[in-house]
Amino acid sequence: MKLNKLMEQFDIVAPLALAEDWDNVGLLAGDPNQNIKKVMLTIDMTRAVLDEAKSKKIDCILAYHPPLFEPIQRIVANQGVSPLLYEAIKNKIAIYSTHTALDSAHGGVNDILAGIIGIENPKPIVQPTATTGDLCKIVVYLPKNDLENVSQAMFTAGAGSIGDYSECSFRCEGIGTFKGGVGTQPTIGKRGKKESVTEFRLETITYTKKLNDVLSAMIKAHSYESVAYDLFPILSGQVTTGLGRMGTLPKESTIDTLIDYIKNDLKLNIVGVIGPQKGNPKKGAVCAGSCGSVLNKVIAAQCDFYLTGELKHHFALELQEAGVTTICVSHTNSERMILPKLARQLKPMCKNVIFIVSNKDSDPFTFR
Repeated sequence: MKLNKLMEQFDIVAPLALAEDWDNVGLLAGDPNQNIKKVMLTIDMTRAVLDEAKSKKIDCILAYHPPLFEPIQRIVANQGVSPLLYEAIKNKIAIYSTHTALDSAHGGVNDILAGIIGIENPKPIVQPTATTGDLCKIVVYLPKNDLENVSQAMFTAGAGSIGDYSECSFRCEGIGTFKGGVGTQPTIGKRGKKESVTEFRLETITYTKKLNDVLSAMIKAHSYESVAYDLFPILSGQVTTGLGRMGTLPKESTIDTLIDYIKNDLKLNIVGVIGPQKGNPKKGAVCAGSCGSVLNKVIAAQCDFYLTGELKHHFALELQEAGVTTICVSHTNSERMILPKLARQLKPMCKNVIFIVSNKDSDPFTFR
């Protein structure tokens, strides 16, 4: 499968439009026209992971954390942060990252964490930078011969995603009229003559952060000299994507049983506990990785149980003072469980590609 087609499948599972503005997701290195036979999934692209990828003849590394995050001025062997990138490029190993897109997505990292502690009807703690309220409907009018080319160009640029569905659109047939003025070169009909033409109305949606890309692709693929289109903002509905999850916990939940669930599902022998260690919490929240920035919302929502990866000291004190039982499992331990699920999800979508979860990817911390 070509890398560009593979990336379309990645975007269905973890739409890049859901990523936070500060994040660096998507294709970080590689040729979109490259043939991909083997993909390795990892949380971090370390030396051990890259060596494993080379030994297994991997064509693409899907790294949850972007190995290229801060701007760098050169990629040189054996210098600074660039040797791993240099080796990956040299060995024709493409690098793709999902990070906060996979955090926010339906069925992503935070949904798994919410499932572990049994949150009922989980809602995001923080809506993504591009929220449902930032959706825009695009309506464009075009001749039948343009219908497939234009719609596909718009989908490729980021339009047409609704939840777990992609390439969503509505199409209906009608009559368009126009009269070309001086200097025009009509695709259909003649200048100075009123024309009535069978056209199609194509409707689809996109996040506003993708709007310029989608419009540019639409106009480029359209055969008309002047493209007629309309834009409609979409009001927020129920938002089910975003950072973190929170909601009510089952009535029978106790702090001890929730900790047991966490240890069992994440395969951990030890976790960090802040705040009350006995009781029956009623409302839970989860946020993978390092999520100190959401604490105010967790506390304001009166959550009394919080599962996360790691916290700065002063954030831990805030939760302790607020009486919120908080479980810290280490940053990557709150994320790694997504990899096998992601591999299983992608396999039927990319039937000619082999997906492998790295054996060398591990938490940099050892707990003794």
